[in-house]
Amino acid sequence: MDGFASAASSWVMRHRRLIQTGRVLDVACGHGRNLYPLLGLGLELFGVDRDTAAFEQLKQAGVRTLAVDLENEGHAVLPFEDASFAAIIVCNYLHRPLFPRLLKLLAPGGVMLYETFAAGNAQFGKPSRPEFLLNEGELLRLIASCPEIVMDVIAYESGYVDVPKPAQIQRICARRQGGAKQLNRLA
Repeated sequence: MDGFASAASSWVMRHRRLIQTGRVLDVACGHGRNLYPLLGLGLELFGVDRDTAAFEQLKQAGVRTLAVDLENEGHAVLPFEDASFAAIIVCNYLHRPLFPRLLKLLAPGGVMLYETFAAGNAQFGKPSRPEFLLNEGELLRLIASCPEIVMDVIAYESGYVDVPKPAQIQRICARRQGGAKQLNRLA
């Protein structure tokens, strides 16, 4: 498990302490690199991806898995009730039409950790097509795109990173308003 924890997103690792109880959904989870560090914390973990290659290992670890082609059916078939997740994690994935559904899945007081590639990433490799890259400030606009759901931004970053590989990214940690009031402890 240590190898998986070291491969997890530094953004997720930095903000994982905000996820204290409940259900966690990792969208486009791949091999579960962001789920493994959450094992043993008493959380109910869910991984969604179209590629099922790692599902057996994730299931053995106690993660519930669901095979979904997010780009063709995800916004319609994520079979979860609204406001049913304490946290939603999305890393290195962008499908804009899915964003309103993700916001609705987040429970009041729940945390969204989102990190993906941004415009300018083409100079470092893939993804390089504009439909897979966030425009300047777009993640902030997406987090506010569902009028009936108000999100408080805890942290936001946009720019160049060199770990795990050179990339241009945007990332956000935001909490849905409502639910129990929590303090944001700064590290």
